[in-house]
Formats: sequence, structure tokens, C-alpha cells
Amino acid sequence: SSLRMEAPIPGQKAVGIEVPNKKAADVRIRGILDSPEWRKDDEPLAFAVGKDITGTPVVGELNKMPHLMIAGQTGSGKSVMINTLLCSLLYRNAPSDMKLILVDPKQVEMAPYQDIPHLLTPVIVEPEKTISALKWAVNEMERRYSLLAEEKVRDIKSYNEKVKNKTVGVADEDGNIQQVDEGHMPYVVIVIDEMADLMMVAARDVEALIVRIAQKARAVGIHLVLATQRPSVNVITGLIKANVPARIAFTVASQVDSRTILDQAGAEKLLGQGDMLMQTAAMPKPKRIQGAWVMDEEVLKITDHLRMQSAPQYNDEIISQPVQLNGKGGVVMDFDHEGGDDMFKDAVQVVIQSRKASTSLLQRKLRVGYARAARIIEEMEEQGIIGPADGSRPREVLIHSMDELDGGGSEGDL
Repeated sequence: SSLRMEAPIPGQKAVGIEVPNKKAADVRIRGILDSPEWRKDDEPLAFAVGKDITGTPVVGELNKMPHLMIAGQTGSGKSVMINTLLCSLLYRNAPSDMKLILVDPKQVEMAPYQDIPHLLTPVIVEPEKTISALKWAVNEMERRYSLLAEEKVRDIKSYNEKVKNKTVGVADEDGNIQQVDEGHMPYVVIVIDEMADLMMVAARDVEALIVRIAQKARAVGIHLVLATQRPSVNVITGLIKANVPARIAFTVASQVDSRTILDQAGAEKLLGQGDMLMQTAAMPKPKRIQGAWVMDEEVLKITDHLRMQSAPQYNDEIISQPVQLNGKGGVVMDFDHEGGDDMFKDAVQVVIQSRKASTSLLQRKLRVGYARAARIIEEMEEQGIIGPADGSRPREVLIHSMDELDGGGSEGDL
């Protein structure tokens, strides 16, 4: 059952049949970090992956991927891969060169990294704070793009080279102008250890934020690493997949799960314990790799050493973005910047008068676009103004007058 066919082997006129060894060889992170492949690779966000079927060390480059999705069932090696990735990044980057935002809903996987100087915020465990951090990342991305535009450069690497020797005048306490370095732009790596927990709480909003970052953030040095042990289409949606081209699949339960991650079967036949299929935009086919592993004691030694060097400088803005969950799979939408209360109340008026609710009705009556009309319909459902969709039948209108909307508490005045 664990035989894999490789037809043809990339670059050769041959068909490959992969037969697993009776005993898997240990691949340690030390072996990868000592290899010529690692030394030759001078990319700042390079990380150890493992060894391929010929025993050649494989090094990934997060800044070229530029975002990574890791999926696999419990015990397949997913969390070990995240540890290996983080240790590799810490090995190569000083706190001034790279910052981390770590999201760990399980609360134990990333505990060893608490208080290291690379962190922008303490390890996040609540969904609300995660959405806040993603919102901050979108704002930071826009801020960085405006800085790049000012300097007339196209990416973070060119920007950092340009401002390396640049100074700006800053007034000290006595009003004297002091010349200080303008300061270069650090990379930001956001690691989310369990996507499923987030998607259960606020799927629509998490998806929108992740897609926005994935589409644009590469040039300004913001990268996502998303992991899940439930590779279903509800968690790894089509939009997220389209924007996260690099994928690592560990052992999964079924062929359907394998297709969800890699768009092809194969991951269900892996052996577990770090056996993976890796696919990036540069690879024509997934590559089978035995993942490098790092022991918990080694992780603690690395993080203890880093904690002794300097204290973290946390940015409070990251987890203080306004987020209010509505308990129905979304964040309470703020309609002010989409047209304000008038538009929402006008829409409710139309629905009450027509005694039916549909996106096309709002588009016709209010002359708004499809996306906005659909958002208003969703908001009405969340506030209990209309019933849920029921196939092709029209939605039921649950209130009879505007007085019920205004009398229903502050919720109606969003």
C-alpha cells in the first residue's frame, strides 16, 4: 500500500517505483545545517527541510516560495517541521533582520519560543488576537509599500540596500538634531499552527485577510506559514490554495485529503514520522523527502541562548486591532466605511416592503454591486432580520417593521 509510482522520473526516461525501507533513517537538522547545500544558499529565509530519496539535503527558501502550507494528520511530523523551520530561521537571522508572529491555538507547541527577542508579540493563542494580528499585517504591508514607493525600489532587498547608509535627522530632548540610521526593514514571518481552529471561528474574514497578505506581501518581506491537521476544503479553501503555491503534505487519512493539499493523490501512502511530499511553484511534481527533526532539548537550548542575548520588544498594536466576533462564523462587519447606516437601513426597508430578500433584489433597488449586496444580506442574516438560505426558495423575512430593527438593541445600528 505504501508503494509510489513516479512516471516518469523528472528529467529522465524512466519510471520510478518507490519502495520504502524497513527502517527509516534518522535525518537530523544538524546534518542539513552542516551540508554544502545549506552553506551555498545565502537567502535570509532559507530553512532545512530534510533529505530526498537519494540522500541529498533539501533546503527551502521561504522568501521565494513565498508562502507555505503544511498539512498532515496527528503524529505525521507537522509540528516537528514547524520547529525545524523556526530553528533554521533563528539560526540565520538576528532579531533586527527578522521578526516572528507565532499563533498556537493548542498553547503548547510554541511554548519554547515564548519571550525570544525575534517575537513582535507574545505567542498568540486566541482567535480574536490572531485576526487582529492579520489585520495589522495588512496595514503593515500597505505602510511598507508606501516606503518602497518613496525610495523608488521594487522589493525589500533593494530597499534595505538603499537605506543601509542613509541617516535622518531626529531631534533629541534638548532640541538638537541628531543623525541616526534610517533603519532597515526586517522580514516578518507569520506562523499559524492550526488553521482549522481559526476557520471554525471566523472563516470568511480569516480567508479574506490571508488571501490579501498572500497576494501582495512577498515584495515587502511578509511571509505566511499555515499548518493544519484537517486538510478539508473548509479549511484549505480554493482561494487560499490559489495564493499559497508552496505545499508540504505529510501522511493524510485519505486520497481526498491528499488532493485537497497537492491536487493529486499520493500523500495517503506516506509512512508518517516526517515522510513528506513537497511541492513548490518551481517543481513540476511533488518531491518525496524525509523531514529533518529537531529534539525538544535542542529547541530549548537555542531559545534559552536567544533569551539571554536580549529581551523582546513587543508591539502592542498587533493584538489591539478592533475585532468583534459574532459567534456565527464571522467578524461583526463595520458598515460605516462601506456606505454607513443609511445603506444598511435602506436595504432592510427594501426587504421589509418586498417581504423577500435576495442579493439580486438589493442590486436592483439600491444600485450596488454584487459583493456589497451579498455582504449586506449576510449581515442581515447574522442580525436575525432574515432567515438562512434554503436552496432555490426565497429567504424568510423575520421582522415586519423598521421599529423592530431599532428596538432590538444596539445590534441593529451597526
